[in-house]
Amino acid sequence: MPFSPAIADMLTGLFLSDEAKSRASNIHFRDAGHGYDTFGMHPSFVALGELVVRGLYDRYFRVQSQGHHNIPGTGSVILAANHSGNIPIDGVLIWLDVLRNTDPSRVVRPIADHFVPSLPYLGTLFARGGMVGGSRGNARSLLEAGEILMIFPEGVPGIVKPFRKRYQLQEFRHGHAELAIRHSAPIVPVGVVGGEEQMPALFTSKRLGALFGLPVLPVPLFPVPLPVRYHLRYGTPIPVHEEYSPSDADDPAAVAEVASRVKAGVDALLKAGLQARKGVFA
Repeated sequence: MPFSPAIADMLTGLFLSDEAKSRASNIHFRDAGHGYDTFGMHPSFVALGELVVRGLYDRYFRVQSQGHHNIPGTGSVILAANHSGNIPIDGVLIWLDVLRNTDPSRVVRPIADHFVPSLPYLGTLFARGGMVGGSRGNARSLLEAGEILMIFPEGVPGIVKPFRKRYQLQEFRHGHAELAIRHSAPIVPVGVVGGEEQMPALFTSKRLGALFGLPVLPVPLFPVPLPVRYHLRYGTPIPVHEEYSPSDADDPAAVAEVASRVKAGVDALLKAGLQARKGVFA
């Protein structure tokens, strides 16, 4: 009952604008025959997600974004972004930013590390809004269905790196590049500025992380994220679908080349965003 679409509809009916409700009701949604899509997403919970996240997006982190025209309006696509901040607020803000700034609205499907779907209650709620577990089969199914994926190629090392290494990209895993080539999906680099300063950590602990089922647990300097301003930049798509054939996904050199291009694209967006911003909170 806590995850019933009827409850979500009641809440959004009371507190969400007609425009926002219309966005969620018009998304690309394929009912698997039981009211949800294959991975548990439901339009009512997409609307509820906007209701929950909008305060963070509009008032707390005051998100500014640009380059939405670079996000294809239809078809499979991969958003590849830098990851930071000790807690994954960046993914939530990108999710809402794309929902609001694409026409028709598109729901980003975040590819989460394996432990996220197993989190009590949160794992289910995230799935209702579009998140999927990070298996190759899940990603393949979504791309074949023409969905838009969000992948953080740095993974956990990006989100828990020391504060002194802020905005220094960690090693990019190659899975996103292999998927893009194999399924002929363009990759849109995304640069996220602001997240690095939101929650500096005193230290990280693998032992404490194990207690919560996490690879590592950051111990933050402050108990809540600081109200930094987030800046999101979407770069020019890398036309993997035009430059490579699906069989090139089996060529390690081709996959590494694409991953390197994506990392360079994200790094360029970060540098531009850092140069343009007036301050951490401005």
